[in-house]
Amino acid sequence: MYKKISFFLVMLAVLALMLSACEGTAATTEAPVDEPTSAPATQAPEPEEPAAPLPGEGRLVLATTTSTDDSGLLDYLIPMFEEEAGTQVDVIAVGSGQALQLGIDGNADVLLVHSPAKEKEFMDAGDGVRREDVMYNDFVIVGPESDPAGIKGMTNAADAFTKLAETQSTFISRGDESGTHSKELAIWKAAGLEPAGDWYVSSGQGMGEVLTMTNEQQAYTLSDRATYLARLKQGLELSILVEGDKALFNPYGVIAVNPDKNPAIQAALANQFIDWLISVSVQEKIGQFGFDEFEQSLFIPDSQPWRDSQ
Repeated sequence: MYKKISFFLVMLAVLALMLSACEGTAATTEAPVDEPTSAPATQAPEPEEPAAPLPGEGRLVLATTTSTDDSGLLDYLIPMFEEEAGTQVDVIAVGSGQALQLGIDGNADVLLVHSPAKEKEFMDAGDGVRREDVMYNDFVIVGPESDPAGIKGMTNAADAFTKLAETQSTFISRGDESGTHSKELAIWKAAGLEPAGDWYVSSGQGMGEVLTMTNEQQAYTLSDRATYLARLKQGLELSILVEGDKALFNPYGVIAVNPDKNPAIQAALANQFIDWLISVSVQEKIGQFGFDEFEQSLFIPDSQPWRDSQ
């Protein structure tokens, strides 16, 4: 089964490697000490939790947005790839901005993100060597059923945000440079507003946590539809109030990190994963995901091979 590792553990592992390299050099200059001819018997230490892996440890490191994790899509897809490829996938689920930074730093092999403008910057800078369309869904503005701000049924996201600001209705922002946060900022910009004040809460949290906070405070937020629906089954008491605006379109791309970033990057395995993910058979599985439970697909297939097959 694939392993999920936190962004903090990855950074800790990088620091540990740097420190161990320095300490190793110093250790060779220490004076020898007398040692007993036989060591006393000791109990074997408990095995420690392995450090977060870096690229090159014989498995694929996938940095991805929290929405693919919170929605359950990774639990559905990744075991299939692991079985077919005979490898382990270590998943780092963070905001798209952090996932892209992991690629820039050479601490991931492949990225699955949803921030088109930042993805273009990443590719233009030479940080990635291959990008493919994968799928899409949409963003929705959610809030309490009572809707004190009165935005229910609006079809223009910028107009809805304007009304939230005018009424100073509590809005929980991701605030984490994720793809969702980038979309939110784009909507505020389209509305000609820079949100500020006690009513605007920048959480720095993933989508699942933000929905929980929004639910607890009976506030408003912007969410990808897949994570919203997945959390709805877990007792979330929020309603979709605004949807359907073309500005809420949410495409996902997969990117192979430039192997020049780190000689240990698994370039061949990254491309194998991309080929697998955009294949027609796997695209069909993506299109089926969530349908039995939610009576709608949580993600719509959109790879080039898929489009060519239609």
